[in-house]
Amino acid sequence: MNIKKVAIVGPESTGKSTLSEQLGRYYQTIWVPEFSRDYCSKLTEPCTWQDELNMFYGQLDLEEQLVPEANGLLICDTTFITVKIWCDHIFGRSPEEVLKELSTHPYDFYLLMDIDLPWQEDPLRDFPDLREHFMQIWHQELQALGARYEVISGDKDKRLRNAVRAIDRFLAV
Repeated sequence: MNIKKVAIVGPESTGKSTLSEQLGRYYQTIWVPEFSRDYCSKLTEPCTWQDELNMFYGQLDLEEQLVPEANGLLICDTTFITVKIWCDHIFGRSPEEVLKELSTHPYDFYLLMDIDLPWQEDPLRDFPDLREHFMQIWHQELQALGARYEVISGDKDKRLRNAVRAIDRFLAV
């Protein structure tokens, strides 16, 4: 089965989950939710190195479980690259497991969510003042992978339209 994987990525509070769900409905396919959201909601202490590894493996496993349900297109609400970015920021380094997987677990296309939406408070979000920093990090990470990606901006409705146009252009190639 030839499944195209589209990853919805970016800094915190940029509408990734909302857009992933919308795109799943639009393309009548399954979307992979962000594993770490549920995982972190159950933590009672600050996130540890082991928690980051658990989220890495959990995201990969969840994606693998949902691939058979995809209708030719799999929409991924974030990817394990987020674990790399958070670990680099918090711990100053990334788990070897994550670094090894970067080259063997590609996504076909990425939509990088712009930071033009207002910050939405959420107990699972940590860095409202570092959105520009993390936007630059996402650009660097995607460029280092040689990834095909497009930045998606605008309000909720415009983001959906822009994302659909970007995915349709990608699929037409």
